[in-house]
Amino acid sequence: MRWISYIVFIIANIGFSQVQVKMLYEEMPTDSIQSLSLTEHTSILPSIGTIKSFIKSNTGYISKVNNGNYFRVHAITDLAYTPIDNQYRTGLGAFIETQFANKWFVRVAAIDGIGKIDTSFLAPKSYYFERKKDSLISYLDIRGRVSFTPNRVFNFQAGIDNNFIGEGNRSMLLSDYAVPAPFAQIRTKFWRLEYLMLYQFYREQVKSQWKSKYAATHYLSINATKWLNLGFFESVIFQPKDTTLNRSFDAEYLNPIVFYRPQEYSMGSSDNIILGFQISAKYKGHTVYAQAILDEFSLSELRKKTQWWGNKYGAQFGVKGRFENKYGNFFYRSEFNVARPYTYSHANYIENYGNQTYSLANPYGGSFAEVLGELKWQKSNWIIKFFANYFLKGFDKKDGLSYGGDIYQSYNNRPHEYYNKIGQGFGNNGARIILSAAYRLDSASNLQVFLENHLRTNNYLKEPSYYFVVGIRSCLWNDYRNY
Repeated sequence: MRWISYIVFIIANIGFSQVQVKMLYEEMPTDSIQSLSLTEHTSILPSIGTIKSFIKSNTGYISKVNNGNYFRVHAITDLAYTPIDNQYRTGLGAFIETQFANKWFVRVAAIDGIGKIDTSFLAPKSYYFERKKDSLISYLDIRGRVSFTPNRVFNFQAGIDNNFIGEGNRSMLLSDYAVPAPFAQIRTKFWRLEYLMLYQFYREQVKSQWKSKYAATHYLSINATKWLNLGFFESVIFQPKDTTLNRSFDAEYLNPIVFYRPQEYSMGSSDNIILGFQISAKYKGHTVYAQAILDEFSLSELRKKTQWWGNKYGAQFGVKGRFENKYGNFFYRSEFNVARPYTYSHANYIENYGNQTYSLANPYGGSFAEVLGELKWQKSNWIIKFFANYFLKGFDKKDGLSYGGDIYQSYNNRPHEYYNKIGQGFGNNGARIILSAAYRLDSASNLQVFLENHLRTNNYLKEPSYYFVVGIRSCLWNDYRNY
């Protein structure tokens, strides 16, 4: 029985070392670079990290307790203005974070705000959002999670927030571009493996009423070596109630080790299954990464080169890294993303791969190709960022048919079975260039005063459009305007 003792010893000494859940926020030049390790997994975000220090805040306070336990609370703000049609967004709120008993971690942030928004440019991606008359909006952005780590192997989380899988700016598997949603997850970490079981509760608005949709996701991360990581992804989207059956959250999908595709066939359901693969290789401060996504697939049709509509797949390739010199810290990224027409769509939008009109993966949805680049510089509290991308995106024509670009349109309404190409329908070529600068006023709340310059051009515009944005914001989660 000695081998059992060895297994118990190994499991007891690897896994989650602390209970704090890090912020799901963009990579910066001054982020710490994790040393090559067989036990650390960087493709599942937000990561579970170690508390290194306690930072005094100008807008709140931190109370340190014994054994690393702490409590902090401070005010947060969300103010942005652009002179284009005098659009603005303004909100105030509070942030609470605590760790106790060396097992529990709680973080809650809420911002209540109003604004004037004619387009989606400044629209907040909040769980509670209401558009009023004369372009006025009101929103309540609530994000938070409760984390319980009973031992070094298991971690349990629940809350309202985004989750992210991948190493890229975008993700073809699961990203944080969509509206945050209620979730529950179990993470298991041992040996060279980390296994994620994620259950999410989405919704769509149908005739001024909310209709629920659920998702169950499995992701297995394997550190094949200290520098090579492999990931295997599957997710199922299903509706808890249709015209004939009230399924609630299907118990069949709660099984943490079942494969969803055979389970779906055995149930005779029409649920939407997404499969994916992730790979990344690290060298010092640099990472090469790739993803593949498979919605539906027919090998025989692929061999015939018929461009059948049901061959729905996508991919990502990228490289990123950090370097520093006497002028400061730098971060760079180059990335390519592509998806076939009808990828992420379904027969009805209650089972598509989206939430509240936003894609759960790449923000462009289906039928697109893009290449993007990032360069960031940071020194002390100063941050300057440059972002640019070029894309081809297929939109629907005005004939009422679905050409595969809008994931909220049924693929049953397609114009033809074969010869479906990326960018079909109304093909739109476009580019985005963003140059922004920020100064961090407070480290604890990541309070930044910022200005952004956006230059956009595409087939719709007779001439390039320019947006200037200025504001002050507690940057606790991503606020994308880069697509």
